[in-house]
Amino acid sequence: MRTNQLTAVLYESRDEAYRQMQVRLIPNLDPDSIIGVRTPVLREIAKKLEDKEVFLKSLPHNCFEENQIHCFLLEQEKDFTCVISELERFLPFVDNWATCDQLRPQCFRSHHQELLPWIQAWIASEKPYTVRFGIEMLMVHFLDADFHEAHLKLPAKVDFDEYYVRMMIAWYYATALAKQYEAAFPYVAEHKLSPWIHNKTIQKAVESYRVTPEHKQELIRYRLK
Repeated sequence: MRTNQLTAVLYESRDEAYRQMQVRLIPNLDPDSIIGVRTPVLREIAKKLEDKEVFLKSLPHNCFEENQIHCFLLEQEKDFTCVISELERFLPFVDNWATCDQLRPQCFRSHHQELLPWIQAWIASEKPYTVRFGIEMLMVHFLDADFHEAHLKLPAKVDFDEYYVRMMIAWYYATALAKQYEAAFPYVAEHKLSPWIHNKTIQKAVESYRVTPEHKQELIRYRLK
């Protein structure tokens, strides 16, 4: 399959019920930009695409599904430098949480040292979904073996009054409370986060099966009225 055949293939794979669900889940997108193709089908299309380089350079894409395919192609790429280069071209065109959260390049797992400066740059961006992506990568890759307390300061500095950015910040700190409780707890106890993010962080931590019952009870006491 080639790029010039892609639109026809996507419409042939359309699932209207699934499309209606996607329209509800991603309210900031134009409904006409969502065709309604399920994720496993999009992954198969990405695998079969022959002229991948042509597709990756065809920005902006025409629909939500093409952006998802773009994510799957970057997920498959093993060369770190190539992935970074492609992300720098693609991220300015990411305009919704679903595409942002689908970006999970596998090669990042073995390139943490090189990845961290890029994460810091993405978090400092003026584009909301680039910021969200940077925080997500910090959450995915730097809350385990390569964790450092200094990393916790990065999302707290973000001043973006955008719902999907604030949600990602809360998700990050809730995950930090699950994985690095002693280091992350002061961000709640000392009210280092904005009130909305503070309460949302506690909510998500309390809902998490990875946070102990004892820690949940402690966190609940810090909920803001």
